[in-house]
Amino acid sequence: MRNFAALLAFVVGMPIAVSSENRSAYSIDTQKSKIEIQVARDGFLKAFGHDHLVSARQFAGEVQLDSAKIEDSSVSFTVETASLTVMDPGESEKDCKEVQTTMLGEQVLDASRYPQIKFSSSKVKSVSSKNGIFELQVEGTLNLHGVAKPVTILVHVQTHEDATLAADAEVSLLQSDFGITPIKVGGGTVRVRDKLKLTFHIVARKNGA
Repeated sequence: MRNFAALLAFVVGMPIAVSSENRSAYSIDTQKSKIEIQVARDGFLKAFGHDHLVSARQFAGEVQLDSAKIEDSSVSFTVETASLTVMDPGESEKDCKEVQTTMLGEQVLDASRYPQIKFSSSKVKSVSSKNGIFELQVEGTLNLHGVAKPVTILVHVQTHEDATLAADAEVSLLQSDFGITPIKVGGGTVRVRDKLKLTFHIVARKNGA
């Protein structure tokens, strides 16, 4: 009976062991990665306003990639809200600072009350994979401005021989879905569009490599 129990434990444990051998943990390299938000203007006098480009300066996260069983993969990251920086080309430093102050203030992100933006995946589906290149559909929860919403992102992932991976993705969000009212001036003749576009270029290195 003891031998049978040992054999059963070994057999039951086999799938777990096989899966863990193919799963690797990667930490995001923030120096080589980029998270940006594109904010467009709208309204009758939108030509007199400027679109905004916002870059995240401080963020961290981890990717768990299981090359044999993609659905066991996962990704999570956290952005420090106060690190979001307006990078508008052609704008004066003064104007950029004014836009950034408004963005981080109570009217928009309210960074002092909501200091972090978080994403955690709940499901990963393989669209295609070949020679270390993966097209993935990642579902998860985005927590922004104190509101948690499900999002689905198509992600292009490529692994490299130097124990790194690169992931690129793009997703559109509505500010109003997260309890944020888009800024408008001049009685609405110039306003920020509700829809934002987020782009990600993530470089991560395998832990221990």
